[in-house]
Amino acid sequence: GGPAHADRVGRRGPRVNARGAGIALGAVFVALLAVPVIARRESPAPPRDAASVIIITPHPEQIRNEFGDGFARWHQAKFGTPATVIWSTPGGATEIRRMLEAGTVAALRAGAPVGGNADLLFGGGSYEYEQMKKPLTVEVGGEKRSASVLEPVPFDDAWLREVYGDNDIGGRTLYDPGRAWFGCALSAFGIVYNAEGLRRLGVAAPRDWSALADPRLRGEVALANPAQSGSIASGMETILQREGWQFGWAILRRAAANARSVSASATRAPIDVAQGEAVEALCIDFYGRFQQQSVTDGGSPGRVGYVDPVGKTAVDPDPVAMLRGAPHADTARRFIEFALSAEGQRLWQYRPGTEGGPRWTGLRRLPARRSLYATEMSHFTDKVDPWMLATAIANPNPDFRAFVAPLFVAMAIDNRSLLREAWACIAAHPEYPQDGGVLLASEATDPNLRAMLSEFDALPRLSGPAGTVLDLSDASTLRAVRDGWMRSGWKDAGLWPANDAPADVMRRIFAEEIGTHLRAVIARARGSVQ
Repeated sequence: GGPAHADRVGRRGPRVNARGAGIALGAVFVALLAVPVIARRESPAPPRDAASVIIITPHPEQIRNEFGDGFARWHQAKFGTPATVIWSTPGGATEIRRMLEAGTVAALRAGAPVGGNADLLFGGGSYEYEQMKKPLTVEVGGEKRSASVLEPVPFDDAWLREVYGDNDIGGRTLYDPGRAWFGCALSAFGIVYNAEGLRRLGVAAPRDWSALADPRLRGEVALANPAQSGSIASGMETILQREGWQFGWAILRRAAANARSVSASATRAPIDVAQGEAVEALCIDFYGRFQQQSVTDGGSPGRVGYVDPVGKTAVDPDPVAMLRGAPHADTARRFIEFALSAEGQRLWQYRPGTEGGPRWTGLRRLPARRSLYATEMSHFTDKVDPWMLATAIANPNPDFRAFVAPLFVAMAIDNRSLLREAWACIAAHPEYPQDGGVLLASEATDPNLRAMLSEFDALPRLSGPAGTVLDLSDASTLRAVRDGWMRSGWKDAGLWPANDAPADVMRRIFAEEIGTHLRAVIARARGSVQ
């Protein structure tokens, strides 16, 4: 995940609580929070009596600057005292979740209080927060100890209705009914593209997810690793939910084969598109719109575009939540109130420099406060109503998400060279369409191409208890595999070595099986040439 960084809108870095620092993971967690680096744009140092709040976030500098400054002004106006935000940015949302969970487990094992190093988590998809609200349990000397990363905040029902309405957008909740997290902004997923690059390749602007699978885009797609980015994992899950398990993976596999790079950060891929290093990228909506705006402001309007595939995207809340053991709980609660107030929500969409808007940068995000869309959309940069954009997913499968990262890593990272070579063999076949679209084995007429596609799109199989075999091509097997392998439900079935983590063994099996299938594609292609 790289080094941790912290910056501040205020006078000094956080005091680090070192309880449990004797435990290795806990020590790493404390160290990550303790590295102070001053932000490039910093507000004047506040008075000594300023209220402080320590916030861990994956948000970029522009959002940190605007919300740090906005909270300071809001707090002064509402409470008559200054306030300062101390930011800690140790990585992407998924990396942050793992870090916080590791710190919680370390504290439980040491018998120390959980948390105490930071107050809030701000940003990342709802999936990460749903995981962090669940209790983590360890057993020490026969005693079970449990705690969750997040601490519920008992906001009043009437106030939450004022903010969120009926707590639903496209079948998803906007805040946790148990009050563990609260959606602050709304995110959709789409494709950012470089119009000049597409014209060079003779490819039309993307309209749906299959555009990422176009064989003419080999070496021209930028992606991020869903094992490191929660937003990209959510975007890939959206493709699977909207397109179906098998067809969705066919798109993702071809997109990965087209990729010139798979970065650790979700922000990298849209930047590559804006700089002309790639022509298309899967991204969260505001990253795409931000790059579009940046290029336009730089004097090249129309060079970069962004599209939400119509009827094929999903809208996900981007939350804020209190961390257990928050050292500045009162100020932290006030920050949540600010972030969900009209004043805080305007920062997401108002134009910079306008009354009520951000001071420096247009953030191009969709607010979660529903009433703003009815009364203030004329002030928005993006005239998008997410309640019109969002449609419920028909028959969503909650088990898809758990397999996004391990399967993608097995095919696109562990087997990167084989995947690209196998895809080149298929794309070179005269029957494979060169004008976009996704051809599956069931649609191919040439027997050799049909066999190659069958191998290329095959998903791995895993052993189950009593000699059973579970084929991941069948989505109905996912629940059993998740519970048995990922959650160690089959720990007594002898399916993996006792000293190995079953999830690690599972990933190795995935990589080995996928590699075998890709080699079969390449061998078949070479045989057809002879």
